[in-house]
Amino acid sequence: MTQEREHPRYAHAAAVTLLARGKTIQGRTQNVSRGGLCADLSDAVAVGTELEVDLQLVFENEEHSEPLRIPARVVWCTSVDEGHQVGLSFKPLGAEMAKYLAMFLRFLDSEERVKNDKRRDAPIDEKFG
Repeated sequence: MTQEREHPRYAHAAAVTLLARGKTIQGRTQNVSRGGLCADLSDAVAVGTELEVDLQLVFENEEHSEPLRIPARVVWCTSVDEGHQVGLSFKPLGAEMAKYLAMFLRFLDSEERVKNDKRRDAPIDEKFG
């Protein structure tokens, strides 16, 4: 029996800054969805921690978009290599914040489609290289 996720996930290395109890931790996302995200961090964060996360797009020239601040809760945290990976669940969002998150995800969706189109049109050696 396979479980379908409630929201599609987008594999994207967005910049994240977690803000909890006066402490900030920076990292990069592995994936993002309407319901939450998975990120690589240098520090561990306790499961159940309520926090805010600043989510920023990272462009090819390493410039960042303005941060989108979203309330979240840590649902899991595990050691990976020399850092940590954390799963965040977004808390319920108001209409305006939900609209901004939807725009953010639409950008990721369109970027993913462009990437897949380029891969489909590439010579076979480049598709798997």
